[in-house]
Amino acid sequence: MTSEKHSQKAPDYKEIIHVIQLYCEGWKGDTKKFREAFHKDAWIFFTDPNGKLHKYLLNDCFDGWANTNWEIDLRIISINQTGDIANVTMEFKNLSNPSASYVDSHNLLKIDGVWKITNKTATHISRAALRKA
Repeated sequence: MTSEKHSQKAPDYKEIIHVIQLYCEGWKGDTKKFREAFHKDAWIFFTDPNGKLHKYLLNDCFDGWANTNWEIDLRIISINQTGDIANVTMEFKNLSNPSASYVDSHNLLKIDGVWKITNKTATHISRAALRKA
């Protein structure tokens, strides 16, 4: 297997970032933003600080998430696109509740010309090895 580094920006960078921005705006109390960003059948799989696995249909999370009133700071770590699939890895820093900070990986699929997050995989920030910028 060979590996090749690509420094080229994702061709649909602006559209992909728009979806991630919708996700971020959903945390400000707008479930419509979550519903626009995610496919209706999207799932989340994540590990908590103890490494315990959790999984949920994301559609079941939106009302609770929107009502947290958390201030979120997202830092993009990487964006990769290959045709109609993309992945965005980011640091989800919870400024209101730092103990609820995660590293997220969002997989996206371009469906009928529209990017949607089809699943979210995350681990608690304490379990991630992040480089300090």
